[in-house]
Amino acid sequence: MQRDQLADFLRRRREAIRPAEVGLADSPRRRTSGLRREEVAMLAGMSVDYVVRLEQGRSSQPSTQLLGALARALRLSDDERDHLFHLAGHRPSPADGVARLARAGLIRMLDLLGDTPALVLSDLGEVLAQNRAAALLTGDHTRFTGDRRYPVYRWFTEPAARAVCPPEEQEHQARQMVADLRAVAGRRSGDPTVAGLVDRLQAASADFRRLWSEHEVAVRRADRKTLLHPRVGRLLMDCETLITPDQGQQLLVLTPADAETRERLELLRVLGIEEFPTRATDTPVR
Repeated sequence: MQRDQLADFLRRRREAIRPAEVGLADSPRRRTSGLRREEVAMLAGMSVDYVVRLEQGRSSQPSTQLLGALARALRLSDDERDHLFHLAGHRPSPADGVARLARAGLIRMLDLLGDTPALVLSDLGEVLAQNRAAALLTGDHTRFTGDRRYPVYRWFTEPAARAVCPPEEQEHQARQMVADLRAVAGRRSGDPTVAGLVDRLQAASADFRRLWSEHEVAVRRADRKTLLHPRVGRLLMDCETLITPDQGQQLLVLTPADAETRERLELLRVLGIEEFPTRATDTPVR
């Protein structure tokens, strides 16, 4: 770990970002040229004290999760993000490290979408980043670890995960998720991350084994689905998926499909996230 260089890099990147770039007010009375340390801490979900120690070269080695949060908060490019990992003494593998960090360009698109719910997903459906509108709609999906990171795993192993989907649409949703996973497995043939996930799902769920054996393959790019939200009720959403050229990440954008859903989303924005039910955060979003 190169503490002094890491400290200098983080400090310079913080000072290079204007508050407006990350959705913060840019007052003419600000004394800091870029972001304040407390603003970086808020955006990255960590303590101000830890940010201070990082910039002063006094911290312990940050985890890959913390580095990913800092990369998102500081809007680092892919090259800058890789450099950050190297300075911190980490060499993440493509399958479980750098590829699990949302691309800088997709993060900027999340910011531009504003009140439109949007998420950045890995090709296995793990939520790498989401905007506030998406968190209001589906809960915070970035907190999951292990196999629970993957919506397909929660869907087939946790009955509560299906509560967001009307019973009449659950079979269709399950088939879509399995067909999408089949497409990823074919594209990433021999990848132990994908193969291991499929093996664990087959061991855990007879329903998954049934659908997997049918060998349906389909990459989802556009869809319309009904979400049952615990606070505002039934929502009919159009889902558009933009896929990166290497098919490693996706930008999922959800828009209301009718006037009633639009009104309920407006109500949800007014209600905010106070007392957001924990159960709702287990909702698959794909």
